[in-house]
Amino acid sequence: MAHHPKGDFDLSRAVWQRAEGDDSEGAVEVAFVDDLIGMRNSAEPDGPILVFTQAEWDAFVGGAQDGEFDLD
Repeated sequence: MAHHPKGDFDLSRAVWQRAEGDDSEGAVEVAFVDDLIGMRNSAEPDGPILVFTQAEWDAFVGGAQDGEFDLD
């Protein structure tokens, strides 16, 4: 269990998934556990996990869809 200020992210129940067809070593993986969303680097499965609430996840995904994080 990863203790986090937003709640406990139960690693034992995490089913990590990545974008369909992405078999790269350093893919972004996400897992939905109860009302928290975890994100990690597949190259470091025991490394740090970013933990989002549902509202934070929705804002992140919305920003990505709107191009908020585009570098050009």
